[in-house]
Amino acid sequence: MEAVNPRKPTGPKAMNLSIHVVTWNVASAAPPLDLNDLLQLNNQNLNLDIYVIGLQEMNAGIISRLADTAFEDPWSSFFMDVLSPLSFIKVSYVRMQGLLLLVFAKCQHLPYIQILSTKSTPTGLFGYWGNKGGVNICLKLYGYYVSIINCHLPPHMSNNDQRLEHFDRILEMQNFEGLDIPNILDHDLILWIGDMNFRIEDFGLHFVRESIKNRYYSDLWEKDQLSIARRHDPLLREFQEGPLLFPPTYKFDKNSNDYDTSEKKRKPAWTDRILWRLKRQPQASSHTPSLLAPLFSLSLKSYVSHMMYSISDHKPVTGTFVLELKPLVSAPLITLIPEDLWTMENNMLISYSSAPDFLSSPWDWIGLYKVYIDISNIPETEDQFLLCYYSNNLHSVVGISRPFQIPPCSFLREDPLGEAQPQI
Repeated sequence: MEAVNPRKPTGPKAMNLSIHVVTWNVASAAPPLDLNDLLQLNNQNLNLDIYVIGLQEMNAGIISRLADTAFEDPWSSFFMDVLSPLSFIKVSYVRMQGLLLLVFAKCQHLPYIQILSTKSTPTGLFGYWGNKGGVNICLKLYGYYVSIINCHLPPHMSNNDQRLEHFDRILEMQNFEGLDIPNILDHDLILWIGDMNFRIEDFGLHFVRESIKNRYYSDLWEKDQLSIARRHDPLLREFQEGPLLFPPTYKFDKNSNDYDTSEKKRKPAWTDRILWRLKRQPQASSHTPSLLAPLFSLSLKSYVSHMMYSISDHKPVTGTFVLELKPLVSAPLITLIPEDLWTMENNMLISYSSAPDFLSSPWDWIGLYKVYIDISNIPETEDQFLLCYYSNNLHSVVGISRPFQIPPCSFLREDPLGEAQPQI
């Protein structure tokens, strides 16, 4: 009786979003030919909604940077080429010299993702050079605040205090003055990834390598600098990490799975990490029962390294998460509908409606996009298209139509030179 009571208010149903997170110091290398394992494209049981990809030490030479200003960088283009046929859209990106952060999402989620801010925080030479530091994308996901940080912290065993100092500085610099955005520590989720460069203390090179060879990682965990810091630093303790059940991801000889054989013979370390922090929930009381708190939880399903990739002296690390949430936003700000039958010969008419609180701008625009689908396993069909409404104020797509077809041109006309031209 209670389940069908029409007077009982019902809000949006809880939903699960599958998020795949990548961090990789690529050591100035070009993309390899196959990234299927890195992106989990061969996992038939995994239906991903969002990709978060953070790279460090991309080629940041002058010639490369000049080329990237005119053309998209090779890594971004490669990810676009791989993910676009799978209905993923590049939602946002930010780059600072060798640091790159990309966010891709399935197109159905776009109206519920609002990009609030992108920010770069250099901490390199004299605190101004961008070879070290962090880049951040702040967004709202179904009404929840999410911040994503990709960082590259100072190297070497002796610089642990400096690493922690840079960690704090990057966090402190994520302020949003002049914007209606809460402090980053009040965001519902912080994802922090990157080459954090933390090392394994005390143990010698031989002991560390033998422990790795025999997969005895527990002693190494105890001396991992980030694990030690998380045990003693109250703020770092709020960040969570999955178990380190994979071998240390640095330092390898390039094009091999052998740890450093150079004269320096650097000690292996878990430099490449994925951390997350959920907003602290207020304690339940008689006035604010916990049942009224929105549903928002994150669970880690996989935390692994990928040994098959050898273009760099680092191995990439990925984490796959399930984000369970009850949407705070259940309807797009704009609803788009193509009117009548669209053809190449006729003018095309669009009708759209907006939410009452949507603030439009003369610089808003509606775009027509072709839908790219993988047709390798399905019969070839006519092309499909989408209408997207872009809000200049929100810097985001706030409405997407359903896919529809536009029949091809049905007749030709003669041009003055006597050549047949399509009538559009």
